[in-house]
Amino acid sequence: MPTPNTRLVTFLEQCRNRVDAELERRLSTSDDGSVRLQQAMQYSVLGGGKRIRPALCLAAASAVGQPQDKATVPACALELVHAYSLIHDDLPAMDDDELRRGRATTHIAFDEATAILAGDALQTMAFGWLAEAPGLDNQVRLAMIRELAFASGHQGMVGGQAIDLESVGKSLTVDQLERMHRHKTGALIAASVRMGALTAPDVSSEQLAALTIYSQTLGLAFQVQDDLLDIEGDTTVIGKPQGSDLARSKPTYPSLLGSAGARDYLSQLLDSALSSLDGFGEEGDILRDMAGYVVARTH
Repeated sequence: MPTPNTRLVTFLEQCRNRVDAELERRLSTSDDGSVRLQQAMQYSVLGGGKRIRPALCLAAASAVGQPQDKATVPACALELVHAYSLIHDDLPAMDDDELRRGRATTHIAFDEATAILAGDALQTMAFGWLAEAPGLDNQVRLAMIRELAFASGHQGMVGGQAIDLESVGKSLTVDQLERMHRHKTGALIAASVRMGALTAPDVSSEQLAALTIYSQTLGLAFQVQDDLLDIEGDTTVIGKPQGSDLARSKPTYPSLLGSAGARDYLSQLLDSALSSLDGFGEEGDILRDMAGYVVARTH
C-alpha cells in the first residue's frame, strides 16, 4: 500500500485523537446500569478501528468551511452505529465471526446476550448524542438524525445486511451486488459525508449533491477493496480471517468480475469520486486524499 501523504497522515491522527477522546470520555461516564454491559460497549467501540466514517464526517465539515468541533459529536455518533453494526454482524445468527480487528468479537469476549444488548445500547445512544450535539441548532440536529436513521435502517445498512444474508450461495448480477452494498456499506459512508456537510447551515444544494455522489461512489469503492482484501489480504493485517467470504459462498466483486476486473472497477470508482469534487478547491483536498486512502488500504 502506498504511504499516505503527510497531510492525510496528520489529519487522520488528529481525527482519531479527537474522536477517541470524546468517545472515551462519554462512554466512561458511570451510571446505575449494568457494569458488564458498559464494559462490552467500551470493548466494542474503543478497541481499535480505522475511524474512516468519523474522518469523512470531519473532512466534509472542513470542505464546507466548518470547524471540526461542530462535527465531533456527529462523527462519534456515526462510530457508535458502525460499532453496533459490527457487533450484530459478527453474531452466530449473522456472519458467525470470532475475530474482529485482530481480537475476539464481542459475543466471544463476553457472551451472545450481552453482545446483542451492547449493540442495541450503542445504536440508541448515537441518536441521543445527536439530539444534544453542541454547536448545532435544532434544525441541523433533526436533519442529522434523519440522515443517520435512513442510513441505518431497512433502507440502508440493515436492509443491506438482510439482502446479504439472503444472497449467500446464490448467483447475483453485478447490479444486484451493487444494490446490496449501496445499502449495507455505502449508506453509512454517505451519511458520514452528508452529516459533515450539514454542519454548515448554508451548505448549497450543489455542494450537497456533489458530496453525495462522492460518498456513494466511495462507499462502493470501499466494498470492492474489502472484497479484494478478503481473498488477497493477510489475516494478521486485516484483523479477520482471510477468505471468510469465500468460505461462506458470499457473492463478491472478485467472484463476479475476477480480481483484475474488480481492480479495474475500483479504479473507475476512484476516478468518479475525485471528479465529483471538481467544484471544491483546496478545502476538498482531504476528501480527495481519503478517496485514495480507502481504495489503497490493506486492512
